[in-house]
Amino acid sequence: MFRKDVLPNGIRVVSESVSGVRSVSIGVWVCVGSRHEPKEINGVSHFIEHLFFKGTKSRSAQQIAIEVDSIGGEMNAFTTREGTTYYVKVLDEHIPLGIDLLSDILLNSSFEPKDIETERKVILEEIKMVEDTPDDMIHDLFTQSVWPDNPLGYSVLGTRENIRSLNRASIVGYIDAHYHAPEIVISVTGHFEHDPLIDLLTKHFGGLTRNGGLPETSAPAFRPGLYIKRKELEQVQICMGTVGLPQSDEDRYALYALNAILGSSMSSRLFQEIREDRGLVYSIYSYVTSFRDAGLFVVYAGCDGSNAAEVVRLVMASLADIKAKGVTEAELKRAKDQMKGNLMLSVESTSNRMSQLAKQEIYFGRHFSLQNILDDMDRIEGGRVHALANRLFAQGQVGLSVLGPVSKKEFPDDVLAC
Repeated sequence: MFRKDVLPNGIRVVSESVSGVRSVSIGVWVCVGSRHEPKEINGVSHFIEHLFFKGTKSRSAQQIAIEVDSIGGEMNAFTTREGTTYYVKVLDEHIPLGIDLLSDILLNSSFEPKDIETERKVILEEIKMVEDTPDDMIHDLFTQSVWPDNPLGYSVLGTRENIRSLNRASIVGYIDAHYHAPEIVISVTGHFEHDPLIDLLTKHFGGLTRNGGLPETSAPAFRPGLYIKRKELEQVQICMGTVGLPQSDEDRYALYALNAILGSSMSSRLFQEIREDRGLVYSIYSYVTSFRDAGLFVVYAGCDGSNAAEVVRLVMASLADIKAKGVTEAELKRAKDQMKGNLMLSVESTSNRMSQLAKQEIYFGRHFSLQNILDDMDRIEGGRVHALANRLFAQGQVGLSVLGPVSKKEFPDDVLAC
């Protein structure tokens, strides 16, 4: 059973009691991420996420870890471009401890100078790790290259220079300025009773009285074209893509179907032609990333440098083909069945259900039942997918980022023509 409550301080609580499980997933979703950061402190949201686990007025970092481990629970966090999430997954009998731990780190963290210095080194190592993982790094490079003048293009991790310069005052000041009760959604899914849950959340989070708003944001302008970062690698990493759709766009399900047909699975067009038939890549896939007011449709591939231009050409030919001919009934049916199957399997996890509830509240301000979503998937029409492909894959509106031992001269001037 789904229910929405608002705590006296303005924190929204969305919860869904699920029978037949013993786990409970609790997430605190703070609607501030890297897109809300001034350029000079880009990376502060992710730095804050790390520091919340370094100790509170009553618990050390080790004590926090021991308490979670001693009940077989999981506690973690992640930062995105539009938010920062802190979550715990525990057995139903440990709900009070899970909520106490989350509220303690979020309301009572001490931010000791020595812990800030320790975590600064950890994050600098994390940046190095990403730079040494080219199939991760290329996605950030692509976003930065197509959205160069907008905070949505910033790296979530920030730059080395920013991480080295952030101090306690700027970190605590950022929390005070942006961690406001109305900008927080608490999402809970699993085995629990609603009224006692709300009582616990009110007790532990009701003391958060900061109020205010987030910085104003603007939708990014998409910059097409070729961007190359030369680096000595065994493989060339490729990301190419177009404008996508915002989270709440009415064509979002048509976009999901287009993604499934083009490249999100082993039966997709790109995987079958470029990997299975031609053997040019080991990994190739497409994905959709959506935000409040913008989105991207992206294709990734990793290949030998001698094949890079050919892989790009084949991807562009596939985009052109779907623009010209649309999708078949068989492809559309398979995409719908794939989407519905993935959804049904995902809701068997209380963690996934918790995330879905939170995102629905953040981006739509309402709850969609499982049947609502399945019905929307059933209503996808081939003509709508075809029209969307023509809208997104417009001539001259494709961005291409390449990481590896290649140069621009290896890519013909018309390589992005579709």
